[in-house]
Amino acid sequence: MKPIKEIFALLKEPKKVAIVMHQKPDADALGSSLALAQFLQLLGHSVNVISPTNWADFLKWLPGCNEVINYEGQQEKANKILDETEWLFCLDFNTLHRTKKMAEKLAEITCVKILIDHHQQPDIQAFNFGISNISKSSTCEMVYDFICESGFSNLINDSIATCIYAGVVADTGSFRFSSTSSDVHTLVANLKQKGLEHMQVHNNLFDNFLENRLRFIGHVLLNRMEIFYEFNTVLLTVPKSDLIKFKIKTGDSEGLVNYPQSIQGIKLVAIVIDRDEERKWSFRSKGDFDCNSFARKYFEGGGHFNAAGGRSSESIESTVTTFQNAIKENKDLLQ
Repeated sequence: MKPIKEIFALLKEPKKVAIVMHQKPDADALGSSLALAQFLQLLGHSVNVISPTNWADFLKWLPGCNEVINYEGQQEKANKILDETEWLFCLDFNTLHRTKKMAEKLAEITCVKILIDHHQQPDIQAFNFGISNISKSSTCEMVYDFICESGFSNLINDSIATCIYAGVVADTGSFRFSSTSSDVHTLVANLKQKGLEHMQVHNNLFDNFLENRLRFIGHVLLNRMEIFYEFNTVLLTVPKSDLIKFKIKTGDSEGLVNYPQSIQGIKLVAIVIDRDEERKWSFRSKGDFDCNSFARKYFEGGGHFNAAGGRSSESIESTVTTFQNAIKENKDLLQ
């Protein structure tokens, strides 16, 4: 994978561009993709943004979101675009399999593939150009850097600034995570100088849900939370029946894994949700426990040091047993 700066000189040459993100995109994946799309469009490129799956309703306000193509629902249209693509930007994922059913198609097409991502252990052989920087707070921060370092910071308008800020504020936990460097605060200051309305972004991201989600969160914390004090660990187990009962949709469980981190002494929090096709895991840790390695070893996943995800094809009962055995194996690291 060659350094991404090698494409800077080519940015003024209009291309057919596609931008893709990981499945079930969050604010960082969607925000970075939309910000990059609008920037490239200002330079004269023909740009399409494709998501492998649907996305949360609370993200649909993001500028340009109504033009994003859902691969699962518009596969024929998306494949035609990908076949004609000259540049493929891959944002907020480090390996093609994180695009679910798109992975085979992305591996097949022969266009130039460009990675912008901040997750550990990228599959660099899959990309022609790119940057992978785990010290960055978010892919949105990296898109901001890409725009500025290529010499086009003057093109950052209100719409682009909004998309970038949405991903930054979400992926930094409203600036409380350790990835919140001085560069992040400088970025925000620069966006504010360009007219960013940060309060509206915050309201749209965090104060934009239906009543059922709040009742769902209360139910999970009261009835589905198990605390293993001998391992400084919390497990939230969400069966499919809860999703049905509370009419939970994509994005409604976002952030739930963070709540138990407020318990004194807790080092690891995990949540497993019983989806139709698989069991989805999310992990959060404090201090020196490596979620990325844990997720990779036990749950076919990965991510960041203190935040990662995974999956399992086992039943929810079996995968919970796997988790319980895993924390026993890691007891010394969880003390």
